Amino acid sequence: MRVRAGKQAVLGMSSSSRSSIGLYSQLLLLLSLTLLCSQLQLAIAKEQYHEFVIQEAAVTRLCRSRTIMTVNGQFPGPAVEVSEGDCLVVKVTNNGNYNVTVHWHGVRQMRTGWSDGPEFVTQCPIRPGESYTYRFTVQAQEGTLWWHAHSSWLRATVHGALIIRPRAGVPYPFNDGKPPAREIPVILGEWWDMNPIDVVRAATATGAAPNTSDALTVNGQPGDLYKCSSKDTTTFPVKSGETNLLRFINAALNTELFVSLAGHTMTVVGVDASYTKPYATSVLMIAPGQTTDVLVTFDQPPGRYYLAARAYASAQGVPFDNTTTTAVFDYGAAAASTGSPAMPTLPAYNDTATATTFTTSLRGLRKAELPSHVDESLFFTVGVGLFNCSGGQSCGGPNNTRFTASINNVSFVLPSTVSILQAHYHGAAGVFTADFPANPPVQFDYTAQNVSRALWQPVPGTKVYKLKYGYVVQIVLQGTNIFAAENHPIHIHGYDFYILAEGFGNFNAATDTAKFNLDDPPMRNTVGVPVNGWAVIRFVADNPGVWLMHCHLDVHITWGLAMAFLVEDGVGVLQSLEAPPPDLPLC
Repeated sequence: MRVRAGKQAVLGMSSSSRSSIGLYSQLLLLLSLTLLCSQLQLAIAKEQYHEFVIQEAAVTRLCRSRTIMTVNGQFPGPAVEVSEGDCLVVKVTNNGNYNVTVHWHGVRQMRTGWSDGPEFVTQCPIRPGESYTYRFTVQAQEGTLWWHAHSSWLRATVHGALIIRPRAGVPYPFNDGKPPAREIPVILGEWWDMNPIDVVRAATATGAAPNTSDALTVNGQPGDLYKCSSKDTTTFPVKSGETNLLRFINAALNTELFVSLAGHTMTVVGVDASYTKPYATSVLMIAPGQTTDVLVTFDQPPGRYYLAARAYASAQGVPFDNTTTTAVFDYGAAAASTGSPAMPTLPAYNDTATATTFTTSLRGLRKAELPSHVDESLFFTVGVGLFNCSGGQSCGGPNNTRFTASINNVSFVLPSTVSILQAHYHGAAGVFTADFPANPPVQFDYTAQNVSRALWQPVPGTKVYKLKYGYVVQIVLQGTNIFAAENHPIHIHGYDFYILAEGFGNFNAATDTAKFNLDDPPMRNTVGVPVNGWAVIRFVADNPGVWLMHCHLDVHITWGLAMAFLVEDGVGVLQSLEAPPPDLPLC
């Protein structure tokens, strides 16, 4: 309690008072950087230091040139490659025009919530001209994750791969332990002719839905099917007989994607940096935020083959980007390099059956370490809604309303003066309340065709749900059919979780509990809640801090489809949140 009182005093200091301890803070920072990666790690682990500079860069897409926000002038940004157990130290300097943070999507951030990155949740943003150093260890995770901006819609162009390989001497648990001939990051994205920040600001001003993207991309390029794009189509050289590991990342803001590679079978071996039993398929469905690792043996006649991706758009009557992006896998055979590459057959945009087949076919590689008892059983409804327009205003939503979204009828509002984690750590009042509901305030037929209009308008609030350290948490995520039902990719920061089951309609504990896979459920950090359906997840609250849960369709988090868990400290230092770093950005 004595320490917490000191933290409260620091939080309340003026900027000039804080600057008087600047030299001391710098000394603390140097000391923390020296000690961070030596704590609780084996000698084999390494410290990796990177510098990210947020800056503008000029690019040309779809016949038009404009400037975009990038890291180090690269789009997509630089890939960060580590081994499991390594410590990452990444100094981010903001030379752009917008406030920015960086989120290390899927990294557990054990006790290092100050490095998680969501703006006003775990930190205040890095203002133009300032910098912040993220420091964390990548533990007990292998595979593909990624990093991206977590401020407004900057992640449209500020993103990149985070590749986690096994430690030296530890083989991959697939392909008979043999390393793949090549490892190829494949980042799927969206492109707007306008500045994405202007797109979301224009929509927010009126409450309308934002404009859909103008193109889909593979590694930043739209591909052959778009105007002025063929000469820059992403091309991956391969060799006959090779088995390569393709690391797919869906970095699109608002579009779930079907993906297929002409003439080739893809064998899924990992999702969200968790290994799976091998699953052979001709099509993937990857939601924004998700990653999928696949092995492909290039055993077809030498030639060129399209990788193609198009939208899985589950919401009826809602506009979406109905274009197709392509990249080329090229065997390099001169005789076969003329003519058009082979094109795969992609599912229809509304093929929910194919999407469901993919997600329900995934199994964890090993038997799950799954507690049988549950300490916290939660039921969360997720969906969109409408706010009434304020008197005298003209709003851009249906019938002069504003679009919104919510979990359990609470539309999440970010603080603007301090982050939730700072307020929690320092004991500051008035920033958030700890009364997020464990169940929807009103029970109704969540997936009915005509949900009562009285249920369409949520309540805005900055609410968290408290969890005791070590509690086993189970959440039923129930989609609703308010305004429009849709598949919602729900991401939890700071945690992986087991997906026990999914289904359609309203979850019924009496009958649906029997469908739980308690043996080898897949582990993910982002789960697709089926359109007009439900998913059940389970995890152990073993990471103290404040952790955002939100829909990874950025349009929906903009509207408020989010909440946060506040996981309390356990017993002792190793079960407690670390102290904030001295260079944590000021608000």
